[in-house]
Amino acid sequence: MSFTWHDFHENLMHSTSTLNFQRGFASVRASHRTLTSFADPAALLDHLHRGDVPSDRTNAILTGLIESAKSNDRAGDCALTLMLLALWPGLDGVFRRSRGRRLGHGDEIASEILARATQSIRELDLDRVNWVAATILKNVERDVLRAHKRETSRQLVQDEFDPDLHGGIADFVDPDLSPERLLAELTSLIGVDAELVLHVVIDGFTQGEAGKEIGLSEPAARKRFQRALKRLREHAEEKS
Repeated sequence: MSFTWHDFHENLMHSTSTLNFQRGFASVRASHRTLTSFADPAALLDHLHRGDVPSDRTNAILTGLIESAKSNDRAGDCALTLMLLALWPGLDGVFRRSRGRRLGHGDEIASEILARATQSIRELDLDRVNWVAATILKNVERDVLRAHKRETSRQLVQDEFDPDLHGGIADFVDPDLSPERLLAELTSLIGVDAELVLHVVIDGFTQGEAGKEIGLSEPAARKRFQRALKRLREHAEEKS
């Protein structure tokens, strides 16, 4: 089941009305002086979203929530949810820009943004940050864009192997063989690079990932993979 951006927001808002959340809020509220004036989560969020609250006041409140969000208990989950809702207008901007950049389907972008935001909230080093909200939003947008670029690069690398252009291993060995037998037969054709080729062609690894599996750097893996493909092409020419 996929969730829209609106669905995620509705689910977060609904969670704030549960008894478990209220108990968590009581713990968070008691731990931070900046939160003691807020009777419930709604009052806190209304205050943060008003737009006329001094920035240093908002930053102090968010800092308190971040400190609580780092714990793996009910209070930590409550503080994390409050942080996501507090940042929602900014996260909504990230979502809209990411969708405009065509970084994926809407539900994929939504999930990615919330995952990155959660990670940024829980891992934020408060000793190195001046403005909490701006830092988190900047990190989330940067990380979502980087993740998309990595995935695009991964797909391009995988697409480099085209059996019609390079000569598939099925032309030389039976891909239905056991992994051990398949490796043995391919090794007889191209030598020590057989395992590298199988990781890419059979297991779906990128060349860099396949190289890491067998202790090679990415440049070395790419070079040896291309060399192995050249040998396969030479075998194909010999057979034709």
